[in-house]
Order: sequence, then structure tokens, then C-alpha cells
Amino acid sequence: MLVVVGGHARNIGKTSVVCSIIRSTRQLAWTAIKITQYGHGACSKDGEDCACALPDHRYALQEELNSTARTDTSRFLAAGAQRSYWARTAAGNLGEALPALRRIWESTENTIVESNSILQFVKPDLYLTVLDFGVEDFKDSGRRYLDRADAVVAVSDVSPVWRDVAGSLWSGKPAFRVSPPDYFHPDLAGFITASFSLGRTD
Repeated sequence: MLVVVGGHARNIGKTSVVCSIIRSTRQLAWTAIKITQYGHGACSKDGEDCACALPDHRYALQEELNSTARTDTSRFLAAGAQRSYWARTAAGNLGEALPALRRIWESTENTIVESNSILQFVKPDLYLTVLDFGVEDFKDSGRRYLDRADAVVAVSDVSPVWRDVAGSLWSGKPAFRVSPPDYFHPDLAGFITASFSLGRTD
């Protein structure tokens, strides 16, 4: 089973949602992957210079082995993931890493990926989009795939501040309201395990 978790903006809790899913469905023995894209030496996470940029390589794929480090991939392990990986590519070059990523999720029973852009290349069994209705920023990738979401994970209950994003793109979908610090909703875990039981495939 391949589950993708994306969202419309940075720093709205996507990693925390992934951790909550892993923690609440440990019986699925997840492999977790975080995908980071960068442009012009700047990280897509916060726009600052960082170690994401790879001047000599098309992509990097690193397995996380430390569950106590202060990284998102460490958080996946601490939440209960069996394995955890960080994939880094330049913006627009994710396809270069796809064969290596595909080998990972085809060699494991259940994989959860934090990314929007991976949807350009695959149709997951489930795509969950994290929305914070109080954050105005809306990434192009989040907008592009919003209508493909199987469910919405809402991290706020205010009225949407977006003026150019049609509500029809997310209204009517199953919605699960979560909040910090645990970003947990028991029905979301049930939604995922039910999909697993149905054996959803492409």
C-alpha cells in the first residue's frame, strides 16, 4: 500500500500528520519517505541556504538510522516506522530519483511518502492533503493535486482565507480535524486501515 501525504504550504504540520499516522497504525509496519526539493541552493522547506543542494549529483537518497536525531526522518522512526528515508532533488528533477524510490516501495508492504510532487509520477492507494485554512500561502503543487485527494486532514477550523482556490476541490471529501501536539484523529487511522483491508491498488 502506498500512501502519500501532501499539503498546500510549508510548516503546517505535514510531518506531524505522517508521524501520527505511523504511530496509530503501527501494525502496518510502515516504510516512510520524506522528499525535499530545492532550487538555486535554497531549501524548499524554508527558502534558506542549507545542505539539501547537491552540486555534483542528480539526487540523494539517505536511509535514516537514528531515531533520536532532530530530523523529520528520525521522527518517523521514533513514531514507529520500520525504515525511514530522505530523498533530495533539485526542483523539477524528482523523476531522476523515481527508480530508486520505486524500488523502496515495491520491496515493502506499506510505504508512506511526505510529498505533493510525487503525484506527478504515481497514483498512490491513498492521497491525504493537509490543509490549514488560516494559512494563505498555497503551493502550485498543492493546488494541482487537490482534487485528487481521498481525504482532507484539517489543522484549523477557521474559514478559508484563500480567494482563488475553489472550495469544490476539497468539499465533500472525508475530513479529519487534528491539532497540535499529536495531530491525531482516531477516525483517520480507521480510514487508512479500512483502505488497507480493501486492498486498494492503482
